[in-house]
Amino acid sequence: MAAFNKFNAFVADVANKVHNLGADTLKVMLTNTAPVATNAIKSDVTEIAAANGYTAGGTQATLVSSAQSGGTYTLKLNNVNFTASGGSIATFRYAVLYNSTPVAGNLIGWWDYGAGLTVTIGNSFQVQFDATNGALQLQ
Repeated sequence: MAAFNKFNAFVADVANKVHNLGADTLKVMLTNTAPVATNAIKSDVTEIAAANGYTAGGTQATLVSSAQSGGTYTLKLNNVNFTASGGSIATFRYAVLYNSTPVAGNLIGWWDYGAGLTVTIGNSFQVQFDATNGALQLQ
């Protein structure tokens, strides 16, 4: 499983009440351009082209749970699937989690899969979130 990397602005966005992680619409988009920690909003990331089963803006990551226990907040999300149809989904290496509720699409974090991936027609790629520790934890 790829490791989670947070965007620096996410920390300030949490403090400034930009995110309501348990209620806002969170999405995963794909990119083949390396995100950097200083990216802050969706337009800072070069998304792959929308085609063949990939929709511009990515796919919603639905909520499993959003809770705090012992001073640690855990956000658990259902896995997100991308299925190629009518052709291959463009090559990507990174999956980016962002909040689509704010107009700017404030970034949360990303996963690096280590190499470019292509989903060929009829096949799927799944962004798998840790079922125990969630997509992210805040302490």
